[in-house]
Amino acid sequence: MAKVNVVDQKNMEVGSMDLAPEVFEVEIKPEVLHLVVRQHMAARRQGTHATKNRALKHGGGRKPWRQKGTGRARAGTIRSPLWKGGATTFGPQPRDYTFKVNKKVRQLALKMALSSRLSDANLRIVDKIDMSEIKTKEFAKVVGALELRKALIVAKDADSKLILSARNIPGVKIIDAEKLNVYDILRYPQLIMLQAAAEDVQKRLK
Repeated sequence: MAKVNVVDQKNMEVGSMDLAPEVFEVEIKPEVLHLVVRQHMAARRQGTHATKNRALKHGGGRKPWRQKGTGRARAGTIRSPLWKGGATTFGPQPRDYTFKVNKKVRQLALKMALSSRLSDANLRIVDKIDMSEIKTKEFAKVVGALELRKALIVAKDADSKLILSARNIPGVKIIDAEKLNVYDILRYPQLIMLQAAAEDVQKRLK
């Protein structure tokens, strides 16, 4: 069982926390992480792209010229895909890109992502971050004290003061523990978990 130090928002050590090996010390398999990240990205696609085929193109209701005798190639409509301004052949149409990944596989990938941050020494536990008011400048001091560059901060039931104070800080994202996902963990090199959020995630994944 891994034991990590718990610090406050001024980066002063205030205690320690035991992390369950079945959550934070799982063997990392890149193919599982890749599958779950692909599913996450596919679910974000709107799939509203579309081109007009011959049925959707306006005009072209009459034959532009007679079949024979003009010396030109035969043509049946000015909306032919071969003509400028014509229809598109086999163009993209609206579709749903989502695909299913089993719940156990998604949970396993989440454990692997957490384990990768712990093994790289990029997982830190902070007891809490208190904001007396909505103030970006005050939150920037916390970011400086914790030496954050590009970090994902996981909070449990984060209040609006913290969320609004952090939204204009580049490279820092705050996410609720219930919405923690593999994509965000891998996207941000530094993972900061508030102690309550870490306990919640650990309890949920054990």
